[in-house]
Parts: sequence; C-alpha cells; structure tokens
Amino acid sequence: MSDLYVELLVKKKKTPKDTMLKVLLIVGIVLTIFAGLFIHPLILIAAIALGILAYFKMPSLDLEFEYLYVNGELDIDKIMSKVKRKRVGRFDMEKVEMVAPWKSHELDYYKQNKSLKIQDYSSGEENANIYAMVTSDEKGMKMVLFEPNQAILDDMRRIAPRKVKLS
Repeated sequence: MSDLYVELLVKKKKTPKDTMLKVLLIVGIVLTIFAGLFIHPLILIAAIALGILAYFKMPSLDLEFEYLYVNGELDIDKIMSKVKRKRVGRFDMEKVEMVAPWKSHELDYYKQNKSLKIQDYSSGEENANIYAMVTSDEKGMKMVLFEPNQAILDDMRRIAPRKVKLS
C-alpha cells in the first residue's frame, strides 16, 4: 500500500470588511499623528496604540490556508501575510463523522445544530468547491469548511467510504 501526500494552498478572498478595516487603521494612525503634532503631544500615545494594533491585526487580513493531507490525516495551517504560519487544526478520518459538499442536503441536520461550531478555512469565493467535514474532538463537535482537490477527496473516500459524500 502506498502513502499519499498532498499539499494544497488556498488563498482567502479579501472581503470589503477587511479592506475597510485596513483603511480605517491607516487613516486613524495618520490623523492621530497629525493631531499629536499640531494639537497636543499626548495624542501621539493614541497613534502609538493604533500602530501596535495595526502591527498585530494587519497580517491576519492577508490569509492563505495550506492543507497537508497524509494517509487519512488532514493538517490545516493558516499563513498570514506569507510570513507567519500557525497550525489551526489536525483532523483524522477516524474521528470524522461526515464529509460532504457545503451545499449538499446531507449536511442539513448538522447545519440546524446551533451548538456546532463552524470553522471556515476556505477561500470565501462564491463558485469555490467547498466541502464541510463534521468531526469531534475533546471540545465537542465542529464543522470544518475547506476546499480539497480531487486527490484528497478520493483518498478520504477510499479510507471511509460511508462517511464521504462526493455529490
């Protein structure tokens, strides 16, 4: 039996909310610097605080998700501004209850469950091929949205044919 190794990179679409937040942070910093220089020097403290906020918040507005699938285990990493990487999840097919397309009726029961946490690791594009994976861990059940390629789906189906719905 051969090992399957698939690596896939998905860029998250920038939303208008992300763009607006970035613009507001930059405009806020510029305005508080000018106000600190021309009105009162203590206002520069607010400019420094906004600068620190921008330093930590701006990288999270430029996201990519990397899926690493190896023999029934899916690792998802969040890459911020192509510089910083953070592991956001490791999912084993043994703990998965169902994998199905996001718009599938197979997921209706899970979508109605209000206590189910939804974690979105997809691009956010309207025409993207988004799948939902319902899984459980020590914190409870959650639904993970991701965009696998055909090789990942085929291997998931090979490992757990009753849990994976392809259409």
